[in-house]
Amino acid sequence: MPSIFTRIIDGEIPGRFVWRDDACVAFLDVRPLNRGHVLVVPRAEIDHWVDLDGDTMAHLMAVAHRVAAAQRSAGLAPDRVGLMIAGFEVPHVHVHVVPISTMGHLDFSRADTSPDPGDLDAVAALLRTELDGG
Repeated sequence: MPSIFTRIIDGEIPGRFVWRDDACVAFLDVRPLNRGHVLVVPRAEIDHWVDLDGDTMAHLMAVAHRVAAAQRSAGLAPDRVGLMIAGFEVPHVHVHVVPISTMGHLDFSRADTSPDPGDLDAVAALLRTELDGG
């Protein structure tokens, strides 16, 4: 059975995409740890990040780097951008790229379980604009 991320990538489930290429996608997390929380996900459904080939891992990090720069320049005003690969939520590699002002913004128990859909759309549009070069 495909992972929920594969279903999002394939368009079976809607996602707020901010990046798409042949190797990976990036979309807003529907349970954000903080405003602007993005997941960078390889198209290949691989459970554990250590099983990725080096080129794919490097590409995910390059895209995460670009997303973080966009989060900083899009007016989200984080003090830092946190990066995390936990791997417990979905058995499909995903890199969390989270604008943060405190370490608490990386606490999954504090995730927003009902974020405003309009705000998610607005943040996705801001990030897409930044990632497309403004």
